[in-house]
Amino acid sequence: MANTNLQFKTNYAVSSKIEPFYKGGKVQISKDEKYIFCTCGSRVNVLEISTGKIVHCVEHDDQEDITSFALSCDDQMLVTASRALLLKQWDWRQASCTRSWKAIHTIPVASMTFDSTSTLLATGGCDATIKVWDVVKQYCTHNLKGSSGVVHLVQFHPDISRLQLFSSSLDCGIRLWDLRSSQCLCILQSHYSAVTSLSFSGDGGTMISSGRDKICTVWDLKSHQATRTVPVYEAVEGVILLPEKTDLSQIGVKSKNLHFVTAGSKGVLRVWEASTARCVYTQTLPSTLTPSSEEDEEEDNPRSVTYLFHLPASSRLATVTAEHNILFYQLPSLTTHQQFVGYSDEVLDVKFLGKEDSHIVVATNSCQLKVFQLLTNSCQILYGHTDTVLTLDVFKKGSLFASCAKDRSVCVWQMDSDSGEVRCVAQGSSHTNAVGSISCSRMKASFVVTGSQDCTVKVWDLPAEFPGAEIHQLSPRTTEKAHDKDVNSVAVSPNDKLLASGSQDRTAKLWSLTGDGNLGLLGVFRGHRRGIWSVCFSPVDQVLASSSADGTTKLWSLQDFSCLKTFEGHDASVLKVIFVSRGTQLLTSGSDGLVKLWTIKTNECVKTLDAHQDKVWGLHASRKDDKMVTGSADSNISVWVDVTEVELAEEQAKQEDQILKQQELSNLLHEKKYLKALGLAISLDQPHTVLTVIKAIRQVEDGSELLEKTLLKLRVDQKESLLRYCVVWNTNARNCLDAQACLQVLLTHLPPEELLQYQGARTYLEGLIPYTERHMERIGRLLQASMFLNYMWQKMRVAGASSGMKQDEEMDTTPLTQTQPLFFMDKEKVKGSSDERGDEGDDGDGGQEEEPYSHVEDEEEADEVSASKKASTNGAQEKNRRSTKTNRHHQSESEESSEEEELEDDHAMQDTFLEVSCYKKDEETVA
Repeated sequence: MANTNLQFKTNYAVSSKIEPFYKGGKVQISKDEKYIFCTCGSRVNVLEISTGKIVHCVEHDDQEDITSFALSCDDQMLVTASRALLLKQWDWRQASCTRSWKAIHTIPVASMTFDSTSTLLATGGCDATIKVWDVVKQYCTHNLKGSSGVVHLVQFHPDISRLQLFSSSLDCGIRLWDLRSSQCLCILQSHYSAVTSLSFSGDGGTMISSGRDKICTVWDLKSHQATRTVPVYEAVEGVILLPEKTDLSQIGVKSKNLHFVTAGSKGVLRVWEASTARCVYTQTLPSTLTPSSEEDEEEDNPRSVTYLFHLPASSRLATVTAEHNILFYQLPSLTTHQQFVGYSDEVLDVKFLGKEDSHIVVATNSCQLKVFQLLTNSCQILYGHTDTVLTLDVFKKGSLFASCAKDRSVCVWQMDSDSGEVRCVAQGSSHTNAVGSISCSRMKASFVVTGSQDCTVKVWDLPAEFPGAEIHQLSPRTTEKAHDKDVNSVAVSPNDKLLASGSQDRTAKLWSLTGDGNLGLLGVFRGHRRGIWSVCFSPVDQVLASSSADGTTKLWSLQDFSCLKTFEGHDASVLKVIFVSRGTQLLTSGSDGLVKLWTIKTNECVKTLDAHQDKVWGLHASRKDDKMVTGSADSNISVWVDVTEVELAEEQAKQEDQILKQQELSNLLHEKKYLKALGLAISLDQPHTVLTVIKAIRQVEDGSELLEKTLLKLRVDQKESLLRYCVVWNTNARNCLDAQACLQVLLTHLPPEELLQYQGARTYLEGLIPYTERHMERIGRLLQASMFLNYMWQKMRVAGASSGMKQDEEMDTTPLTQTQPLFFMDKEKVKGSSDERGDEGDDGDGGQEEEPYSHVEDEEEADEVSASKKASTNGAQEKNRRSTKTNRHHQSESEESSEEEELEDDHAMQDTFLEVSCYKKDEETVA
């Protein structure tokens, strides 16, 4: 296989996601027409209309489903009701609950609404009661009883001075409540099925109601009588009275009489004249969506509408469909302005589309195709198939793509390069069973190949152009009985001369696409233990990749049909395989929800992406090979970008920054700007570098005073980091003196209250005490051992000076003082030993504590060497004794000064230990 000097991909990161935001239930649009509020399980999602992004989300802590919600008319207050019988008031912009109270209803709330002043809130319950709440004064003002069954509709009269509330329940009547007397004034009887919506005229004197009994009724609210009943011949879910002073002649409004718009089971908007009960306008639908019968239209229409809204500020209408799509129509032409998909169900396939891969086309568990613009998440919903679309493929230029479905049909779609609109340009139907796989020609848009559950493979020729608005009818060039079971995948080679097919019969086959239109079998690939889900040609080598339900991916030679490599790593079926990095790497997706990146040469998995929670059916790489898109049965679509170059650039920049900072640190230390050096070292978050600066400060003249001044000038966050570093240094006997010096400054000058405010202060103090105690015990043992060395020295001194002393003279047993040296040491030996210890302990941050007697043993060894030298000297040349005593005297003076420094450090450590213990007691007192 080709060996190219490419930069292998190492990782992908999610750049954007298209997630479900509406799974059914109530939808409301804000008064300023900027946001859509919709329920999604236990959440209320807030979608920004201009960007299509979820900008806010409120969720109940108890994870109970939200049964209803209401947004106040001033867009400031959101109230939700859950199955836990709690009402919660939210500041939805901050996603914070400001108040919660019991709903009083005995079973969940079914409907809610605010009045026009945003003061009163009405809740209709499944317990046949209505509660009215004053949300400002926070109390229940009314408890209205008398409804029969679930109160699914409550609405205030727009004129709040009337103090009237309308409600409807299972008895199909509309109750009018007077809130002054808490009495039901009347029941408006006209409907014989559930009342779905109410709409009021501008003067408040007329109301129109819609119902699932396929009628709309116009009411005079002064006489409480029905003035007109309009049969609309569909179950109506929403009705809107059109404004009277707007020119709507494009939709049939040519008089000043009352007109209204209905939306329901037919999925179309229709305009009616109330006075004549006549439909003056019907929205047109694509011809491919025309239902076969009235019964089919009523029972299973994907465009059936569940909600209808009027947006007066922008002069638009909005609808919510049964498939959770939200569509905006511009008045007065009722042209589609925006579309959002609330819930995609199971994603079966996804492909990049358009210039610069700016769009993606998605096949879901639906007869509709959805084309998303990645920048805004705005969606085009395409109608052409009549059953679930199973798979997709895109031609080389990216503006033409093909789809196939369970309805046994094939459709070819074209995107307008300027407007981005997509339309169906060709359609064909010849298979006898569901079409489960499709592949487009690679060189130019000349043909498509399909594989079906009828075990056949068909080749369809395409015309050179698709002029006009008519849909071209496709017919197959050739049909071949390819496999014994379902054909799950087909792929066309990069030169359009070969075709590969993979089947449920565990085999893949290679076919020649000859010019005469026939398929010629070239060979069979055998080796998978279960059905093959996907096949794909390498873009550069004569290699075919296949993925199977046996959990493996295999590479096959096109010359001898042998298996070259097998990739194992998925725990379940491998559903899709594609080549990336110019054929040097593979991407696979499986039913385990994982996407894996493989390097072919090394046969290893470079990266495993935990992409989804369910089967990953869709996997596609962009034409520039810089990103990929995945679609899953969990309804999520993720766009991933290749971050290999980004990570390498970031790592290189980080290294360069580290080098520059280290150089700057070195310059600051050389210039003795210790405060800046210490601050820079702390910003690097490298304890060893900080320790180097501390040591440099302590080595200068008046180091203790300089250290104190420097540490006290640090910021609070820097002091907090320094305290954390001290805990680490204190675990190592080699660095404990530096740690104790810093601790002495911090504990002496900072009050306990300030120290305890540091993050993790309690843990730091608890970690300091045991190691400090251990260091104190080690120093105590060292002092005791030094007394023994003093005794040995006195003995040796007496033996060496026996000729100059009287035999009855007693030995000097005076305890060691600062003016009396402890012992002699061989300077060369001590220096060499010190260098060895320094080499072994370069890492000052995480080393183990030294043995408590290690220094004593080294010193004793040095003394023995010195004593032996001294004895040999006395035995050889008596005349050199005087000079030896002189050298010993100078060495004693040096050891005396060293001992003074060590004792000073010991006293400082004792003081620090006492301070740490006192702070521990203060901490316990504060706690």
